[in-house]
Amino acid sequence: MAKIPLLLLPGTLCDERLWAHQVEHLADVAEPVVVDVGSEPSLGALAERILAEAPPCFALSGLSFGGILALELYRRAPHRISHLALLDTNARADSEEGMAAKAEQWQIATSEGLELLLRQKLIPLYLAQSQSNDQVLIQTIVDMAVDGGLEVFRNQIDAVVQRPDSRPGLASVRCPTLVLCGAEDVICPVDRHEEMADLIPGASLVVVEGCGHIATMEKPEAVTEAMRHWLHSNSG
Repeated sequence: MAKIPLLLLPGTLCDERLWAHQVEHLADVAEPVVVDVGSEPSLGALAERILAEAPPCFALSGLSFGGILALELYRRAPHRISHLALLDTNARADSEEGMAAKAEQWQIATSEGLELLLRQKLIPLYLAQSQSNDQVLIQTIVDMAVDGGLEVFRNQIDAVVQRPDSRPGLASVRCPTLVLCGAEDVICPVDRHEEMADLIPGASLVVVEGCGHIATMEKPEAVTEAMRHWLHSNSG
């Protein structure tokens, strides 16, 4: 049986390391490709670049910022997306509080550096309690951010604060859809995922216990298992 092309969209200041377990352990059923999501300062420009380079039909999975971008891709080319997975993300438009938080993060990043921003501000929000002292995981998250750099961070902030409210279009999703989050995700909490799953016809909701916002790295086996089941689903 032919393998499914699978595009994987990382979150803010993340790269292929975010999806390492899934790339390795889904390679028997899919052809995973991790996409660069930091090159443009708007969701529309990113989506158009990705669609220009993508196969004619593909499965699509995004985490956090990547999930927001996945919804933009679906809006533009629903006929090309065979499966959709939305992980630790949010279908709503950005809030005033969210915009203010990103402005503060940018100020810290430019004045104190990305590593300090990650270690002092973001990682405490990212990880479940059980992972909060995992120094290997923490260092990998810091390394991804530092390697991405300020230009990528600026582009992703600009893109995400301009995002539309995707909820009105969710009822039109017509492909097998996985909505997954960590039970302890405080950035994109469980109720946001319940909302998406309720609005998308036939969506499967998976809540991973003992897991925060970086599900693919915190609980990689559970996420990969859920994605394998999702990839085996057939369009209705």
